[in-house]
Amino acid sequence: MKIFCLAPTAIALSLSVGLALTSPALGGDAFHNPVQSQVLQGWDLPDGRRLAAVQLTLDPGWKTYWRAPGDAGIPPHFDWGRARNIAQVSINWPTPDVYFDNGLRSIGYMGRLVIPMHLTPQRPDKPMRLRTRMLLGICAEVCVPHKIDIDTMLDAPDPSPTPAIVAALASMPYSQDEAGVRNATCAISPTADGMQIKAQVSLPHTGGTEVAVIETGAEGLWISEAITTRRGDTITAVSQMVHADGGAFAIDRSAVRITIIGGDYAVDVRGCTAG
Repeated sequence: MKIFCLAPTAIALSLSVGLALTSPALGGDAFHNPVQSQVLQGWDLPDGRRLAAVQLTLDPGWKTYWRAPGDAGIPPHFDWGRARNIAQVSINWPTPDVYFDNGLRSIGYMGRLVIPMHLTPQRPDKPMRLRTRMLLGICAEVCVPHKIDIDTMLDAPDPSPTPAIVAALASMPYSQDEAGVRNATCAISPTADGMQIKAQVSLPHTGGTEVAVIETGAEGLWISEAITTRRGDTITAVSQMVHADGGAFAIDRSAVRITIIGGDYAVDVRGCTAG
């Protein structure tokens, strides 16, 4: 993971104006598209699934966002409603970088991003049609929403693993077992507006400045960027949680996901116990 300090950008414009406008990448011929997309056909796995990928190539100076991008980012969204003969999609995100821009933190990617996807067919004897609309945020001097329409028949698998997909899988965060995580707890307490979650994970230092991201898996829940500290072998992350409608909510600790992004590698922790 790298930490970048970028020149000031018009984040407020992204939120107040950009969502109401057509992205430059979606406009007419007067605009240059800063994102190029390509489907990597991938290869068939022994269990019947296909391991394919979407490759995004961004112009220099542009970035896009990870699945949990922080308050300054725009989270990506995939609409699979028009796909054919695809029963299930599992998206695998490579380890992102952390950016600080005008005092705001975002998490994402620059340059080339390969997003591997495990695709389960409804009928293994028929080809799959990868038809999806990707909604994502892209940023340079300003941040704007962007859409990419993909429509490809997955009927020509590579005879061997695709190097770009293999490299993307290798750059994913380590699992908690691979990283030597010994314990992960979550203490949840009420606040005036919602609840606070305090996650503590015992694991070796991941290098440099560590950033922890907490995801709850709950719908309609806003969660703040975690305040991350480390003491010895324990990293602590504290976030505030508020439901979108202001009502009460519950947290399933088994669905909590804690990603620790360090200077040397990242770790994906699934689930936590009461603490």
